[in-house]
Amino acid sequence: MTRVRWVPGWRTAGAAVLVLALVAGGIVLRAASAPRGEPVAVPVPAVTRSGTGADTGAGGPPDAPDQVVVHVVGAVARPGIVRLPLGARVSDAIDAVGGGTPDAGLAAVNLARVLTDGEQLVVPLLGAPVPVPSAALADGLVDLNTADAAALEELPGVGPVLAGRIVQRRTERPFTSVDELDEVSGIGPALLADLLPRVRV
Repeated sequence: MTRVRWVPGWRTAGAAVLVLALVAGGIVLRAASAPRGEPVAVPVPAVTRSGTGADTGAGGPPDAPDQVVVHVVGAVARPGIVRLPLGARVSDAIDAVGGGTPDAGLAAVNLARVLTDGEQLVVPLLGAPVPVPSAALADGLVDLNTADAAALEELPGVGPVLAGRIVQRRTERPFTSVDELDEVSGIGPALLADLLPRVRV
């Protein structure tokens, strides 16, 4: 028995290809028009810093370039270190530590002066001289009547004990001449000769 093999004509084959193309196109269109879910935002934890503006411990915030750190001491309510915005003035630092005490000599302090980072601001008592760091003097000399103990200790041969004696001497009687340093116990001729070109009154 002879088998008859059916061979589709070109029209039939073309129609089949067209049908397959239409079906595939419909599938693609349906997939493209299917609704898509909303994008999900993954939350990122915020970085926080512990401590307050006046915190001086290891957990305190690092010094920022837009702030100054000032040590306020003397006749104020709460002496300590404060952090203030760059360009803050002396009055801002005093306010940050609770203001001056009733016996504070605020009239002797330039409240309008702009603060510098790392400085120590000393608020004196009424009638007491205002301590001025030696670095603030234009000629580089240490003023015996206004320099604080830390500035006096920067002088050669002057330690904490001797600096305290100088402060005590000027409190009792202000220096009128640098030669009067020889009246301070512990300052001999050799040390006096070394100090004379470094101090003033």
